[in-house]
Amino acid sequence: MVEGMRSATAKAIVSQFNDCINRRDIDGLSRLMTDDHVFIDSADTMISGKARCVEAWTGFFRTFPDYQNHFERLLLTAGEVVVVGRSACSDSHLAGPALWTASVEDGLIAQWRVYEDTPANRAQLGVNG
Repeated sequence: MVEGMRSATAKAIVSQFNDCINRRDIDGLSRLMTDDHVFIDSADTMISGKARCVEAWTGFFRTFPDYQNHFERLLLTAGEVVVVGRSACSDSHLAGPALWTASVEDGLIAQWRVYEDTPANRAQLGVNG
């Protein structure tokens, strides 16, 4: 994250990115991604580059049109925003508690990562409770 970026600003950018996910707003997501944006899912599958990530989100929304993320807490740690919340989807594999991290660079999301909400992942991310 850019040094000096205020916590509220980074959290607002992450919330805006998630709002685009919840609205299935591909153009909005694209505008908020760095050119070298990286997406990592909970199985550690990585997609690199804005164009490839936009393509992946487009296919994901086509397959899971009712997918949504609901944030409960956003925490700023060293270099990233950690999010605690849950996903909602008619596909039960995509519904339930979740954790995310986002790296913000120059007001854009450089990395979006999804984690299963497990005690080990909470400890790794510094999330209490």
